[in-house]
Formats: sequence, C-alpha cells, structure tokens
Amino acid sequence: MPVNNPFRPPQRNNSLAYVLLFALILTIAYYIFNPQTLGGATKATEIPISQMEEMYQQKKLVSIEVKTDRLNATGIDKKDYTSVRPEGETLKDMGLNDPTNPTEIKAISSETATFWLNMISGWLPVILFVALIIFMAKQLGKGANSAFSFGKSQARVFDHNGKKKTTFADVAGMDESKEELKEVVDFLKNPKKYTKIGAKIPRGVMLVGAPGTGKTLLARAVAGEANVPFFNISGSEFVEMFVGVGASRVRDLFQKAKRNAPCIVFIDEIDAVGRQRGFGMGGGHDEREQTLNQILTEMDGFENETNVIVMAATNRPDILDAALTRPGRFDRRVIIDMPNLVEREEILKVHARNKPMDSTVDLKKVAQQTPGFSGADLENLLNEAAISAAKANHSTVKQADLEHSIEKVGLGPERKSRRLTDEEKKITAYHEVGHALVGHLLPGCDPIHKVSIIPRGMALGVTWSLPEEDVHLKSVSKFKDEICSLLGGYISEKTFFNDVTTGASSDLARATEIARRMVTEYGMSPELGLVTFSERGNSFMGADFGASKNFSEAVAGKIDEAITKLIHEAEERTTQLITNNKELMDKIATELLKKEVLNDEEFAAFFEKTKTTAKKKATKEKME
Repeated sequence: MPVNNPFRPPQRNNSLAYVLLFALILTIAYYIFNPQTLGGATKATEIPISQMEEMYQQKKLVSIEVKTDRLNATGIDKKDYTSVRPEGETLKDMGLNDPTNPTEIKAISSETATFWLNMISGWLPVILFVALIIFMAKQLGKGANSAFSFGKSQARVFDHNGKKKTTFADVAGMDESKEELKEVVDFLKNPKKYTKIGAKIPRGVMLVGAPGTGKTLLARAVAGEANVPFFNISGSEFVEMFVGVGASRVRDLFQKAKRNAPCIVFIDEIDAVGRQRGFGMGGGHDEREQTLNQILTEMDGFENETNVIVMAATNRPDILDAALTRPGRFDRRVIIDMPNLVEREEILKVHARNKPMDSTVDLKKVAQQTPGFSGADLENLLNEAAISAAKANHSTVKQADLEHSIEKVGLGPERKSRRLTDEEKKITAYHEVGHALVGHLLPGCDPIHKVSIIPRGMALGVTWSLPEEDVHLKSVSKFKDEICSLLGGYISEKTFFNDVTTGASSDLARATEIARRMVTEYGMSPELGLVTFSERGNSFMGADFGASKNFSEAVAGKIDEAITKLIHEAEERTTQLITNNKELMDKIATELLKKEVLNDEEFAAFFEKTKTTAKKKATKEKME
C-alpha cells in the first residue's frame, strides 16, 4: 500500500501550458490557412488584372488558379504571375470562360481558410486573455499574499531527510542553551520514555536573546538532532489586512504539523503577534489579537500523544502577553546571551571553515578584540575580511585583513575623502589623546587599543579601548572613571586651546546618560538612596498615552542635582589629570599628528619613558 509522503513536491498543474500550446497552434494555423499565404511563398510576378486577361486571350498561359482574392497563373514561358482578383467579379466578368482556350482554370475553395481565419480572429484574443489571467493568478499564488490562498499557511518546511541538516555541531558556544534543549530532542526521539512515567514535555519553548545571537539556528539544530521536520514561519506572516486570515493560517499550520508529527513548529519574531492585548487606542480586538487567540487555542488543543513542539524566538520578552508565557504554552524559556571570549573564538572557527585562512591568523586575538559582538556580527566580520583579502588579491585571509574588518565593522569605514584643515587635525589629535591619557591613567577604564585621527563613520577621530576580559558587573568607581574618560576630549580642548568645539557632543551625551542611570536605575546616588526612578512606561500600542512619572517634581530636581554633581566631580578629576600631564600630551599629540594612528604598544611606550625619566630624576635628587 503506498504511503503519502508529505514532503513530496506538489504535482505541477499543466493547464496553463496546454492553453498556451493551443494558442500557439491556432497562431500557426492562421498563417498556414490564411488565403494570402496559401500555396506557399512563390516568386510570382505581380501584373495588373487587365494584363492577365490579355495573356489569357493570347493563349500565353498554361493554367490559372482562381482564389478568393488572387489569380495565380503559370505562363507558357514557365514563369509565375499573380494579380488581384476584383471583388465580386465572376470568371465570365473577367473573360476567363472561353471553352476553346487551352488554359487550365483551377478554382480553389477558400471555405476552410475562411473558417480558420474567422475562428482565430474571433477566439485567439479571448484565449490569450484567459491564459494571461491564469498566469497572473499563479504568480500571485506564489507569494505570501496570495489572492487565492489567503488562509493557507506560508510556513517553509525543511525536510529532516535533506542533505544540509543543521545539528548542534554547527552551533558554536551556547553550551547551557544546548544542554537545556537536549531534553526536547530526547522527547521527540523517545516520547514513551517520558509519557509512561507521567511526565509532560513543555509544549512551547521560548528562545530569548539579542538580535544575531543564533535563535533560529539553534531551533533548526534541535530539529536536525531529533531528525524531525521543521516548520519555519515568521510572526509577521500571520498578519493580513483581511480579518480572519491570520487565524486561518494558524489553523492550517497546526493541522499540517499534527499530520507530520513528530515535528517542530518554529515561529520567529513572535512578538509581531504576541504582544500584550488590550492596549489598542481604538479597541484591542483586531486582526493581530485574533491571530494570537488562535495560537493560544491551538496550543491548548494538543493531545498528550501529539509529539509537536512549538518553538518561538523574540528579543523583546517584556512585551509578550501573559497568556502566551503561562505554564502549558510557552512555559520553557531559554536565554541566549551574547557569546563570551571562548564562545566567540569557537564561532569564528565555525565561520572560518569555508575560508582559506593564513597560518599566521590568531582567532583568539580576534575574539579578544570583539567584545559585545553577536554570532551574526562575527560572521559578518569574517565575510568582510574575505572581501578585503579578495580586493588585495590575497590567496588566503591574513591577520591584517581581520584587523581591517574589525575596525570597519566596529568603528565604521575610513573616510579618507573627508579632508581636515591643519587646525582641525590638531584639535582632533589633542581631543583623542585626552580620551586616551585619562583612560590609561584611571584604573576603572579599559586598556587603550588604538588612537586614530583618521575619520571613521561620523567621527573625526577614534580612541578605541578594549576590556581584557568579559565584564558582567560594573561598580560605582568604574562608572566614574568612564565618565572622566569621556570628558577627556572636552577638557583637553579647553585646556590647550581655551575653547571647545562640537566634537565633544556625543561624549557629553554618553557621560550624561551614564550619570543618569547611576542615579535613577542603579541606586548609586548617596543623596537619593536606594530608590529607582523611571520616566518610561509601556511604550507600545498607545500604552504610555498620558502616562506620568513615578516621582514628584521635587524629586526630579534632586535627580538633576545628583547628575550634575557627578559630572562636575568627573570634570575636576579630568582637568587635574590633563593639567598634570600637559607635557606628555604634547609629545603624544605630536606623534599622532605625524603617524595619524598609534597602536597600543606605541601609546604605552610614552608612559614607559615617563616612568623611566621620573625614576632617574628621583634617583638624582636623592643622591644630591
């Protein structure tokens, strides 16, 4: 007995091909049976009808073919002649009825040609129009907004028997997340192991993580490990402008999933339909809400024996509806963090498999230089490095290509076309050296990796600092040191040029934001104590319409005073550091203007010289 294969591609509908083929046959028939073309293409000489009548009377013609609109004749000189037959005239009218004339008269019936001519001229436009409509309908049917299949699910199905199957080996890092999902894989493989003891595997698994951390890849890896079908759809594909379409697509998707159980249904960006209900300005019962209600109903309708796991991904779990995340639905939450140092190195190795890497490439060093990069960022970094190597005609990707791609992805591409005046270059140099010097002298700041006055992105210069290891907690002293480092450029301009420019605007904004968070979110202000203050409400679907602050105006004044105090304290510390090291800053700025870029070793060398000089000076004073 044959078994229906749900993954067998649908049989192609050949009706459109038959219609077009029939139209082509009619078109060819038109040219074949057209009275003007009957008889084939001849090289007959065109003569007036009077001349043909005269040649007939002079018995210079062997035969004459009489058609509807033409007279084709063959002369005794074996030449062909043709004339236009006067409309409505008979053979007698044209003088071609002499019984004594040996010329053979052949009358060709044109009823068949006339029939096909009328048929083609009347029906060919209709047939072509119908074929065009069918073709357009099929084209529309291929898209997500099909005019004839609104209620059908647009989920893409990945067959578990396919050649390119994703497994946990293709997912670098995320060891805790993979460990938590192994029980889902085990359930799909051995469901009786759990059901016979009365255990229920979670019906829904919510993958939560920042964009680019690999949520979709991890979901496909679960399906690949379990060797089951994988239905992939985005939350936005459920929502339509027509009421009820999203709910219909949800029903169709879950029906397909049940028929192909065991399987995994993956809904990417579920927050597109899973937001909290009841916040709409004009009422909450809209198409998106109906779609969400249908998803909740379908998940409740799973029988215990139905081996269908629903996985979803979002980077905004705080806005999801509570009914969606309650036990029995998406009750299992798997957090996917940004990769740490070790995981970044593993991710780089995975994405470097199909790229010829030079023997000198150190991926661990690249991982150290890319804190905060997601898996997608690292993949893009290696791709940019490969592009850079190809442009330079390298046979392999070198460390220099990776360094270039890190700077391009992290800081933006170089803008060498932006030409600065000598005065602007000097101001930029002292500005960046101010950042770097303060950041180097304060223990809470990250080590300086590179200082550059080559414009990148929107910045005229860049001071790049990198942490030695991944940091998850920040202290008050670290925040204060970072504010001082951000103010280093502003204070440097003010100290050396007795003026300030617009170049410090972004630094001041970041410093103010850090100080505000210290006061309002982290409870780091002695004046305000261990209280958090928030001005932000629920910012979607009109929920913050008319919202008010959760503190009084008197407290708002104290918050402003605490923020201002933190900035002023940082300004005084930064001013003192730069004033005490003006001579050293002059040397570094002069070298930076000459080279345009100083790496970490070149920058640190200035402080080694300073320490040596200070030590010799102290020794000399001691001897005296």
